[in-house]
Amino acid sequence: MQEELYLRFSPKMYAVCFRYAANATDAQDLLQEGFIKVYRNLHRFRAEGSFEGWIRRVFVNTSIEHYRKKSIQLSTVSEKEEATIEDSDISALDQMAEKDILAIIQELSPGYKTVFNLYVVEGYSHKEIGDILGISEGTSKSQLARAKSILQKKIAQYLSDTQKSYTR
Repeated sequence: MQEELYLRFSPKMYAVCFRYAANATDAQDLLQEGFIKVYRNLHRFRAEGSFEGWIRRVFVNTSIEHYRKKSIQLSTVSEKEEATIEDSDISALDQMAEKDILAIIQELSPGYKTVFNLYVVEGYSHKEIGDILGISEGTSKSQLARAKSILQKKIAQYLSDTQKSYTR
């Protein structure tokens, strides 16, 4: 049964781990740790939602615990700074391949990447992220805004470089 679970879910769960990890080796470690937790806690699955959703939650939580253990510090923001944060749209994403987008997201610092993934990919609110990571809601908003700003610049540079290579 364990082998079946691993074969069925490891590709998707590796992708989850990789979004939070610093590199492929860390993602592999998170994948292994996550499956150990799944196997040990199968009896806790209550069939109140999808099994895959339950497994995904285990892997997200495993990744967050790993993040916490590394005790990466997020910079806090004042209420004044928080009021200046704008949520801008990244329309250039439509022009890029998924692998290129993931590669650029991987370049973010661990703090920015974690908040970005929790908010954009996993759908957590800033309040939930604050509770999970032990930061204020404003800090979560700030980290997301900064991550988006960095991503915008990196994407613009990527598109510019790509366009230049086509015109040569």
